[in-house]
Amino acid sequence: MHKNFVEELRWRGMLHDITPETEDYLNQNTTSGYIGFDPTADSLHIGSLVQIMILIHFQKAGHRPIALVGGATGMIGDPSGKSDERNLLDAKTLDNNLKGIASQLQKFLDFNEKNPVSAQLVNNLEWMKDYTLIDFSRDIGKHLTVNYMMAKDSVKKRLGSEAKEGMSFTEFTYQLLQGYDFLHLYQHMDCKVQMGGSDQWGNITTGTELIRRKLQGKAFAITCPLITKADGTKFGKTEGGNVWLDKNRTSPYKFYQYWLNASDEDAEKFIKIFTLLEQTAIIDLIRQHHENPHQRLLQKTIAQEVTRMVHSEEELQKAIQASEILFGKATAEALKNLERQTFLEVFEGVPQAEISLAELNQGIDMIALLASKTQFLSSNGEARRALKENSISVNKSKVDENYSIGANDLIDGKYVLLQRGKKNYFIVEVMA
Repeated sequence: MHKNFVEELRWRGMLHDITPETEDYLNQNTTSGYIGFDPTADSLHIGSLVQIMILIHFQKAGHRPIALVGGATGMIGDPSGKSDERNLLDAKTLDNNLKGIASQLQKFLDFNEKNPVSAQLVNNLEWMKDYTLIDFSRDIGKHLTVNYMMAKDSVKKRLGSEAKEGMSFTEFTYQLLQGYDFLHLYQHMDCKVQMGGSDQWGNITTGTELIRRKLQGKAFAITCPLITKADGTKFGKTEGGNVWLDKNRTSPYKFYQYWLNASDEDAEKFIKIFTLLEQTAIIDLIRQHHENPHQRLLQKTIAQEVTRMVHSEEELQKAIQASEILFGKATAEALKNLERQTFLEVFEGVPQAEISLAELNQGIDMIALLASKTQFLSSNGEARRALKENSISVNKSKVDENYSIGANDLIDGKYVLLQRGKKNYFIVEVMA
């Protein structure tokens, strides 16, 4: 007996549309199902994490997940849910992107061939590259009418929009190409289910219809809702752009912070979608959160679970340490162990001043450093008073006016963190 995959999606709020009989079929059979990923960058972002979670649940329920990277369709672009046509990618960029995405997917799914439902990674360029237009028109195009294709929401939106360009033939045929992917996987990998976001429903059902008309076969479709945030801002975006799964694009610290900053309403939704915690554990966490919302238990749990899953336990601990520095819980040693990128992200927007390495080596007294050298404080008198009040810290350690900054105070060989009170920070950058 299989774990009920559809019920798992349902209680997690991850089920939007589903074709008739899909749930019964999955409960009674072991099958393969696929989701397509766009190779528009060399990393996926957290919008793709929803689809990854679906494939994880699919495999846990005893089915074989197939991740399709669209090497061919990535050269064209998908109009679904978009108002503009996508830029086309060249072969070299595409190849680089495909490799990046493939390495990321291997973190989440079990690709071990000894597993009877080991995950598979496929690239539709493999079966598209030698397929001629004549063959495609004869084998695929004749099975679906233009009327059928025009009725799709993604097509109607583009044709009915005010965009002067309208919709290119390239985009119009996209649903046929995606339909052919499903047909190919149905024939060659016994793939009976395609899954994706709700904006993909039209493309996915084109595939099920093509399988029905060409092979008299039965295939199934499942979509999940597009993730939205309660405040109306776009999920997965910050002022700096996308939140990526690649640590070189979005550091584990910023990644952790994104989840930590979720609203209470979003956190209740996100904990079901983005973690693998069981239903009883989630219900209990939500109850505890309602009793003490100020403790932000849901946000902390999500941030920890997702950062650990996407990065590692080690990166999670570093992100937690970095977060605690701002709240005064971290030690001077933890501060010194911060990587440069993380240090600058933790103290983003904090005022800065530069001093030379030569000045540092000569030794700078604290009053001069706080006032004339940096203007952190307005005068020598104010600096002297602050030091006497014991309100000045260097790298989180209290100092007095006899302290002198030296090379051993440098964070990553480059920075010194000054602080007055709890929240007033200043960064000194030492220039060689």
